[in-house]
Amino acid sequence: MKIKRVYEQPDKEDGTRILVDRLWPRGLTKEKAGVDLWLKDIAPSTELRKWFGHEPAKWDDFTKRYLAELKENKKTVSLLKEKTEQENVTLLYGAKDQEHNEALVLLNYLAKK
Repeated sequence: MKIKRVYEQPDKEDGTRILVDRLWPRGLTKEKAGVDLWLKDIAPSTELRKWFGHEPAKWDDFTKRYLAELKENKKTVSLLKEKTEQENVTLLYGAKDQEHNEALVLLNYLAKK
C-alpha cells in the first residue's frame, strides 16, 4: 500500500487506485485520474477539512481529529482494510502538500491495524 497524488500519471504498479478525498480533484477527468474506487466517506468530514485548510500548524490537531473520525467510521475503514489485504492498493489524494494530507494519516492508521 502506498499513497500518491491523483494528478500524477497512473502506473501499472499502483494496483487498485482508491481516491480518499471527499471532493473530486479540480480539472481532472475520470479517465485521466484512473481512479478505480472513490471512497469519499473515508475522507475527513467537511467541517474538519475546512477547519484544517492545509495549514501545517494545525497538522497535529487535524491528525488527532481525523483519527477520531476514522474510529467512528468502522464500515468504510473495514472495506478499505479488506481491499488492502486482498490486493495492491494506492491511496490517491489531491492536496499539493505531500507531507500534510489525509492519505498520509490513513496510510499510517491502516498500517497499525
